[in-house]
Amino acid sequence: MGIFKKKEAEEQGGRQFRTATASIKVMDYHSYHMSAREKALYFLAAFAVGAVAGYVLFGGLGKDAYGYATAATRVLDAVAMISVGGIFAAIFLPTMEKKLLAGQQSRLKHQFRDMLEAFSTSLGAGKNVTDAFISTYEDLKNQYDANSFILREVMVINVGIANGMNVEDLLDDFGKRSGCRDIENFASVFRICSRLGGNIREAVKNTSGVISEKMEIEEDIETMVTGSKSELLLMLVLPVGMVGLIKFGSPDFAANFAKPSGLAATFVGLSVTVAAFLIGRKILDIKV
Repeated sequence: MGIFKKKEAEEQGGRQFRTATASIKVMDYHSYHMSAREKALYFLAAFAVGAVAGYVLFGGLGKDAYGYATAATRVLDAVAMISVGGIFAAIFLPTMEKKLLAGQQSRLKHQFRDMLEAFSTSLGAGKNVTDAFISTYEDLKNQYDANSFILREVMVINVGIANGMNVEDLLDDFGKRSGCRDIENFASVFRICSRLGGNIREAVKNTSGVISEKMEIEEDIETMVTGSKSELLLMLVLPVGMVGLIKFGSPDFAANFAKPSGLAATFVGLSVTVAAFLIGRKILDIKV
């Protein structure tokens, strides 16, 4: 569990906290917990999109011989909208949670890079580790608000040092909670340098350079695949739009979609499209 005792857990705006021995709430970055408001908004938005898709793809069943809607048509339309909307929302919420988690860790990593740069500058100015962390906190206050990830973490380190805690243990705990390999590696390097008398200033400088290079590569890759991701999303939306255009533009031809063969073709086409979307998303999820 590290140097902090897990006295309590609390969710606040998607962040999960636990209270440290110094009475400071520290964050667990391994997971993202949506607030009730976020869950409600994302669920309603996903359900609405799924309901529209369900109506377009599977609506209009049970019409009479003259093509007029019957009571059965309305019931089947409602069933299609609720079913597809519910399925879409159930799939979308975990996906959105993963995306928010990835964004959270990305912000943490960018802020950690800025922390290393400020920490390295302070060490280069001849300050010891304790004073360097104090100076780093003051520098970061000019870049981030008080609720930012990195300001809270540096404050925890400073309070821990003031209470006689070991810097290496504080960094180890931060690394374990971060879910970021770069931060964990930095904590390990810092411990080795501190224990064996290595050049901490050079280690911090090199780590900052490596993380910056990795981020630049990640940003270049993201720029390259942005167009492909947009095309992938369009591929998912386009079949629904085409079916809707056919149904509402040509009611006579749309009657074919209400036949068993039409329903089967729609279901197969939808399954293939979703499968292709998931495979494409997996391919475009490039890790550095």
